[in-house]
Amino acid sequence: MRGKSAIVTGSTSGIGQGVAECLAAAGVNVMLNGFGEASDIEALRARLADHHGIQCRYSPADMSRPDEIRAMVHEAEDAFGAVDILVNNAGIQFVSPVQDFPDEKWDAVLAINLSAAFHAIKAAMPGMRSRHWGRIINIASAHGQVASANKAGYVAAKHGLIGLTKVVGLETAETSITCNAICPGWVLTPLVRQQIEVRAANEGKSFEQAATELLTEKQPSKQFVTPEQIGETALFLCSPGAEQITGTTLNVDGGWVAQ
Repeated sequence: MRGKSAIVTGSTSGIGQGVAECLAAAGVNVMLNGFGEASDIEALRARLADHHGIQCRYSPADMSRPDEIRAMVHEAEDAFGAVDILVNNAGIQFVSPVQDFPDEKWDAVLAINLSAAFHAIKAAMPGMRSRHWGRIINIASAHGQVASANKAGYVAAKHGLIGLTKVVGLETAETSITCNAICPGWVLTPLVRQQIEVRAANEGKSFEQAATELLTEKQPSKQFVTPEQIGETALFLCSPGAEQITGTTLNVDGGWVAQ
């Protein structure tokens, strides 16, 4: 993997950071992307570059803006010489019954969780085809296969992302480009932590109680998936052993979807 180059969207925290860490440790140059404090992002970028001896850059591209997504891909190609690996991870959440779901929140969730992946794949695909190699990894969710109430935007977007994965996998099946989706269950990311905090506050429970109940409802293992485990799964999908895995999903969900 050393010398390959990747873009990982939404990689300044959570799952995306876990994926970026694993790729960097394998010698892959990484373009970080996401929001956060500038000093924290620079510290992460410098640490990955120095510790692993790779090139690491950062793009502040807004994943709701197709022009900025295209510019990020072109910037990575200029900086690294190629975008060999594209990990579409950026995502947002909003929880509400359908009748109360704000139109602007629906549009934002679909734009960042689904359309951003389309625009990034479209921009990166010509380079991958010209080099006859590429790995596209879409971070979907257990909610891309099953639903939960009050998450219309997120569930619709993640179902759509799995559909996009299948189409791109078919379109590239005769090439050395693969496209797959990883479907995590509950991962203790800032996004999930926020949901647990809201639940705890609404129900007058401790964070630990609310977290345990959340896991018990959905995830038979009763353990959170870690960002590092998602990163290792992504790394496997880039390996020779995964050359004939394409257009499919890998569940990393503690048994959630098996129920």
